[in-house]
Amino acid sequence: MRDIYHEELDGLSDRLVEMTRLVRQAMTQAVTALLDADLRLSEEVIGGDDRVNKIDAEIEETVFDLMARQQPVAGDLRTLITTLRMSGDLERMGDLAVHIAKTARRRHPESAVPPELTVTVLEMGQIAERMVAKAGSVIASRNVEMGLELDADDDAMDRLHRRLFDVLLSPKWTHGVEPAVDITLAGRYFERFADHAVHVAENMVYLITGQRPAEINDLSD
Repeated sequence: MRDIYHEELDGLSDRLVEMTRLVRQAMTQAVTALLDADLRLSEEVIGGDDRVNKIDAEIEETVFDLMARQQPVAGDLRTLITTLRMSGDLERMGDLAVHIAKTARRRHPESAVPPELTVTVLEMGQIAERMVAKAGSVIASRNVEMGLELDADDDAMDRLHRRLFDVLLSPKWTHGVEPAVDITLAGRYFERFADHAVHVAENMVYLITGQRPAEINDLSD
């Protein structure tokens, strides 16, 4: 029975990794839809979110079932609690990709991104994709060092987010209010996506080491 129990625990990690794969795919498609005004991709991202939600629900059901049947303690309990947290973050990341796709759909057939912001938005999308890919690798490989890298990626996302506002607040902005609102919201979606990816990595680092990243960094100083 204990072998089955530990197989179920291992299966939770596999499902988290699958969530990161789906969320990365959703973000990749959402960014393309946003930049290219691709209605088909927008609809694909929006419709595909059910798969992420389904895995999130399955993880929650499994965690509660294991807690009720096995009454886990110590490391196993930490695994279940952090798994719930990571699943919740990944589910929210999927929602944020959907929000970006809906922005693209709302502005179709026009692009929601003015030409002078195309490169910035593309870079934000690339960072978002890289961060969720790293989060998946941290879960799969239990690589603490990689988990600690996501803070630097998040700093890069924050810099790009500020760059968006520099352009929006410039006297040279000529695109009016509606595009400004779209870009403001999209920038927020990217920024929050990155924050959730950091949370996933931080929880995985805690699961592996029993310490929060801030505690590990303090020890290394």
